[in-house]
Amino acid sequence: MTVKILIVDDEVINLEMLRHILKSEYQLIYARSGTEAISAVEKHHPNLILLDIQMPDMDGYTVCRTLKANPKFEAIPVIFITSMSDAGNEVAGFEAGCVDYIAKPVVPSIVKARVKTHLSLVKATQLEKSHRDAIFMLGEAGHYNDTDTGVHIWRMAEYSKVIATAMGWNVIEVEMLELAATMHDTGKIGIPDMILCKPGKLDELEWQIMRRHCQIGFDILSKSDAPLFQLAAKIALSHHEQWDGNGYPQALAGTDIPESARIVAVADVFDALTMQRAYKEAWPVENAIKLIREGAGKHFDPEIVGCFLDNQAKILEIRSDWDCKESELGKAS
Repeated sequence: MTVKILIVDDEVINLEMLRHILKSEYQLIYARSGTEAISAVEKHHPNLILLDIQMPDMDGYTVCRTLKANPKFEAIPVIFITSMSDAGNEVAGFEAGCVDYIAKPVVPSIVKARVKTHLSLVKATQLEKSHRDAIFMLGEAGHYNDTDTGVHIWRMAEYSKVIATAMGWNVIEVEMLELAATMHDTGKIGIPDMILCKPGKLDELEWQIMRRHCQIGFDILSKSDAPLFQLAAKIALSHHEQWDGNGYPQALAGTDIPESARIVAVADVFDALTMQRAYKEAWPVENAIKLIREGAGKHFDPEIVGCFLDNQAKILEIRSDWDCKESELGKAS
């Protein structure tokens, strides 16, 4: 893909100097005023902008603020190229939305290095967004035909985040768990619709088929070596295991069950109980909390239940927030 850089300066000699430095690696677009710069951005959608500050019609700060105020262009990195290099000018530039400064007279090696660095950051941001999109799509895929789940996967993922934080997980681990938890039911994509959508209790054969979703999810997610997907695979396989060994698919007990799956089990059951499904009405919140409390040491890890109960206020606030979001989505549709 061709990388486009917009160079904005009212002095031809400065445009020519930057052209000479960058022409061999990038497609260059030029503008000699603030007004021309904004028009060029609208027309060409550059990947990066090198912007002079002192221009006659509209200074660089104003150009930068104008672009950052537009959702279509706010992500384009702006580097100021300027002789105005005192601290006050730099603060004003960063407040306007620039990502860096290059002082005039420019040094070719510095220009190349700064441009390369900020383009790499853009690529990294785009890649992270793509990864998150893929994660969200996998989460949705697991519930594509399970029409009553609504925002269940996003809500229970937030519950999991609260519990993991209370369990002492660090920020990075908690964020990874929140993403991984959304994929806990990915394996339901392999379960027949007639079972997923049955408006009543499943018979024994149907339950045997339904239980396969844990292994199916693991088989799908474990194909990646990425730590996030390895975590998601463990959760998918083990989120229906029980502390006393009476769960499935491996009948694991106690700490043999991955802690991530033990956390998600509490979050998942609480949310499933308090939402309406084709085969049941929503439980009152207090009844669901009572079941979680009574399940400590049997279905659930007692320590995790303790963290859940200690953070009821946060959990219920999240539930309320998602109820509002779901209501708004319903009105919009």
